[in-house]
Amino acid sequence: MEGRLLLKNCAVFRADGRVRHGMAVVVEEGIIRRVAPDSEVPVLPGDWEVACRGRLVAPGLVDCHSHLVNGQLLPPNGDFLLRQPRSRLERMRGVANLLDAGDVEVLTRFAAARALLDGVTLVIDHLSCPSDVSGGLDAQARAAEALGLRLVASHSTHSLDGAAKAEAQADANADFVRRHRGHPRVRGALGFHASYTCEDALLSRIARLREELNAPLVFHLAENEDDLSTTYATHGRRVVPRLDALGLLGPHAIAGYPRAVERAEAERLAASGTFVALTPRASRALERVGDSAEGPLSSLHLVGLGTGGHGSLQEELNAALVGMLHLARSGRMPDLDDSLAHLFISGPAELCTRLYGLPSGGVDEGSIADLVVYDAIPAADPETGYSPFLLGQLVPARVAWTLVHGRVCVREGQLLGHDYVDLARDAAAALARVWSRARLGT
Repeated sequence: MEGRLLLKNCAVFRADGRVRHGMAVVVEEGIIRRVAPDSEVPVLPGDWEVACRGRLVAPGLVDCHSHLVNGQLLPPNGDFLLRQPRSRLERMRGVANLLDAGDVEVLTRFAAARALLDGVTLVIDHLSCPSDVSGGLDAQARAAEALGLRLVASHSTHSLDGAAKAEAQADANADFVRRHRGHPRVRGALGFHASYTCEDALLSRIARLREELNAPLVFHLAENEDDLSTTYATHGRRVVPRLDALGLLGPHAIAGYPRAVERAEAERLAASGTFVALTPRASRALERVGDSAEGPLSSLHLVGLGTGGHGSLQEELNAALVGMLHLARSGRMPDLDDSLAHLFISGPAELCTRLYGLPSGGVDEGSIADLVVYDAIPAADPETGYSPFLLGQLVPARVAWTLVHGRVCVREGQLLGHDYVDLARDAAAALARVWSRARLGT
């Protein structure tokens, strides 16, 4: 949009639990230009004024690991969740092999709409579309551009269909990264599925491509005990040491599903600068026993939340709270509220800044204008501005406005320029076509 966007009379969120009431936020050219008391910011001719009426303005949410398309292909019903990990993998592979670029675009549009309506402004996606990697990634880019979502797209390449196909998929993924370098919202990342599904030759090639392109890298990290045992039996190392030796860890790496990571390995991940995306709700559903998040949670400055393509980040935050309470009560997490704020806001903000090179994660002058207006008016102590459990107030609150790079994508709870029901109808038809090819009903 041209001109300025003014959020008037709003309560400005701070990750430390404080709010500033009666504020105005000026957005121009995708950047927050000014944050000041409302009376000091007049509306000028040509401005788009948003009357917040005291509602809370917060930074947009980041889904640090998602499967926008593949998460819709096999909904997590009882039959799927009760299968062994290998059986789940084979079923997911079988359906993903039947995707085409048209399916990917329709399903991404619907998933992007749901994300924006939940206040998510950036998604790190891990697509599996082995029959047409290039077409699938391009389709995701078109869908994200149409809806306005900030997207980093990668492909979940593996070696299970042979070395030649794996090499071709990695090269197609690399071409997508090259084509979208420098785009203001849609970027490419290299990707592979997981240690136990990838041969050394493929991972070495991806490591070389990453070095050549200076690109982010998305993968699953020790996603289950099968990953751990298969990696050790085949390569004589646990997952984290193997990926480290191949040069796949570091500030460029975004590792999802760290379900079988020990504390010492978490420390190695932190030392390398690897960003870890936790999915506590999804992990509890998929794992047979226990909660394996303690290791990654020991290095909170490099951790954020992802959905894995199922549910919302708000649900993941609630699941994280339950797991972190156990650690806090045993003395292994001294400040629970700060840890939750980092997991939900500060850690993902660091990831966004790494990927786009601009300050993010705050309603601050100079930060990118990825913002959400919530239908919530927080009560706060008048002297300190502190609002108890401010994050908890966001979970049930409706998203009223979502802005990505200054562009209004959701206005008063409705998608701007798109009809949600139409998108849902198109996605249902696409899923029916895929399921028919896969004969899921038989």
